[in-house]
Amino acid sequence: MKRARIVFLDADTVGFTNNLNHLKALGNVTFYPLTSADERISHIGDAEIIITNKVVIDAAVMNVCKELKLICVAATGMNNIDLAYAEKRGIQVKNVAGYSTESVVQVTIALLFYLLNKIRYYDDYTKSGNYFTSPVFTHFKRNFCELSGKRFGIIGLGAIGKRIAGVATAFGAAVVYHSTTGKNLQNPYPHLTLHHLLSTSDVVSVHCPLTPETRNLIGYEQIRHMKSAALLLNTGRGGIINEAGLARALDEGMLAGAGLDVMETEPPRPDNPLFHLRHPERIVITPHLAWASDESRERLIDGIIYNIKEYLDEAGRRI
Repeated sequence: MKRARIVFLDADTVGFTNNLNHLKALGNVTFYPLTSADERISHIGDAEIIITNKVVIDAAVMNVCKELKLICVAATGMNNIDLAYAEKRGIQVKNVAGYSTESVVQVTIALLFYLLNKIRYYDDYTKSGNYFTSPVFTHFKRNFCELSGKRFGIIGLGAIGKRIAGVATAFGAAVVYHSTTGKNLQNPYPHLTLHHLLSTSDVVSVHCPLTPETRNLIGYEQIRHMKSAALLLNTGRGGIINEAGLARALDEGMLAGAGLDVMETEPPRPDNPLFHLRHPERIVITPHLAWASDESRERLIDGIIYNIKEYLDEAGRRI
């Protein structure tokens, strides 16, 4: 039986995992580190199955690549695929859901405590040598407070938001949430309007999808109503927080700090105002890595393998 031709269009976006080569058991696999828009058709060629993380697969590509039968998205979101045209052409599209929850939760909490406990300042203080000559055994220059007893506001209480809620509760915080769709209201936590959540929370963590309704959901005007001691976290999607507004608010002291793992443009442009703050200590930014623990990326590849096996099984081509 003819082996399936499989092409991974942007393998560098998931990095090397211990199970990546397991794809080779499913067919003849070609790995491309990255694929530009102009290279899509030539890289796909006569492949039956493609794997894409960020490469856009639109009608123009599917119309030329006649052998294409399955598109595996190496992510949960499928906004880079023309789903309507794929259905019209009879091309299956399969994504992987739920693989990154624990990784995102861990990084979210890491960003929180990095800011809350002033870790950067105290690490710099100790390594600078100033601690060597301290007259006392400790140092109180930057105060920090406990999460216990604080209000923890979550925007978007899906799978990740619920796990964040559980962790925050374990630390003694009082969880509230806001649903951006007005749905998913059957939860054991108080549901607040966005304004009420922002104005009363000590920590605000964003975990909703980016949609036309949530783009620029939080900008300068919204932050203006937050507590000046509050922290704002976004490990959801860039574009939900208006970056120019956040930069202005941070420099004006309207917010104690912000932790971001996602940005509107990735990689960001050098002129992004968040990289030119007068008070850069008020922000921590990581390069969209919250999803990417070793275990999470292996779960992602396992999910892709499962999806390809399912497709082959349906076609009577058992591996």
